[in-house]
Amino acid sequence: MSSAVVDIGEDIAGLLGREDESLDHAARRMIVVELYRRAAISAGRAAELLGMSLLDFIVYSGKLGIPFFRMTQEDWEKEKRAWEAL
Repeated sequence: MSSAVVDIGEDIAGLLGREDESLDHAARRMIVVELYRRAAISAGRAAELLGMSLLDFIVYSGKLGIPFFRMTQEDWEKEKRAWEAL
């Protein structure tokens, strides 16, 4: 596994983690969530990297405002037409 040393300073370090979470884990969680938000990794991969179930990750990322379904208006209209054609 690769590792990196990042000096984030005490002010940021104090904001990152929770009492029940190490700074390393908090940073990893934030990196994984950002990779998912950018669509660089799937929800399944993000869940795996964080040791969560897929459902737990979907709920967690949703609470952060990251939608599970990412469709454009055009995608939604196409889906709607397909359902209406049934």
